Amino acid sequence: MKILLTTTSFQDTPGKHHDLLNSQNWDIDYLRGPVDESILLPIIHKYDGVICGDDHYTREVIKAGSKGNLKVLSKYGVGLDRIDLDAAKDFGVIVTNVPGVNQVSVAEHVLALLFSFQKNIHLQFNTVQNKSWKRLIGNEIEGSTIGIIGLGSVGKEVAKKSLALGMTVCCFDIYRDELFLSQFDKIFFTENIDDIYEKSDIISLHIPHTSQTDKLINKEVLFSKMKKNPIIINTSRGKLIDTDSLIDAIEKDQIKGYLTDVLAEEPINENEKLIGIKNIIITPHVGSRTFQSVQRQGTYSINNLIKNLIKC
Repeated sequence: MKILLTTTSFQDTPGKHHDLLNSQNWDIDYLRGPVDESILLPIIHKYDGVICGDDHYTREVIKAGSKGNLKVLSKYGVGLDRIDLDAAKDFGVIVTNVPGVNQVSVAEHVLALLFSFQKNIHLQFNTVQNKSWKRLIGNEIEGSTIGIIGLGSVGKEVAKKSLALGMTVCCFDIYRDELFLSQFDKIFFTENIDDIYEKSDIISLHIPHTSQTDKLINKEVLFSKMKKNPIIINTSRGKLIDTDSLIDAIEKDQIKGYLTDVLAEEPINENEKLIGIKNIIITPHVGSRTFQSVQRQGTYSINNLIKNLIKC
């Protein structure tokens, strides 16, 4: 079997996932993703399977692969928005992902961003490096209301940790998980997303990017629906945000801060509009990039590939 591996966190992190990969009798090529359509098109037909990150598997790429050897796309991660699932179905390419393995890491990253912003950690680090002892006033998060949009694995983990930190937790999802809500009966659950906008001091996004959620946080939401000065945290997808409207809201003090681990275009390009704006913190899509999470995701994605190549 000839296999392509493109996810950089897998490649850059030592661990038992490498032992499992190397124990397979596979001919493995490596690229550093995210890999664009133009690079994949001329080579994808050579591979029986791919362990992929956020590469662009368009209809044309999948069609080209299916004319050759391509049988399985094993996503290292959860989000499948960059894989044309309809095309995969049409051309008989199996697509898998690894749900339920990175929620602790991502939820901790949400809280790390929040603590850093509210306690001015990022600013105070820089002042001390410049040998200044200028001290800023921070804010406690206990007593705040956090609104969680999307109550999947990560959203649930954020909810549990937020409750433990003394926050009021409000959640929105199109699906009501009765078992989870019965176990954590202090959570306020709503089927009306406007409740989140109206009540929340902090809004954390945990939904996929689809045609329905594209620019979910837009001008109308920012200026007409949200309470004054919320903090928005995004560890899901950059395209959930209307960037121009967000910048306008930050500059007009409608939004207190935007803390994000994702951008609309990744890796970051030199024209990124969010760079250099006060009260915006950006990390380079590292929410799930912990040693523990990488090992779990890597092992899971290899096992998915093994299982489905056998079927083929």
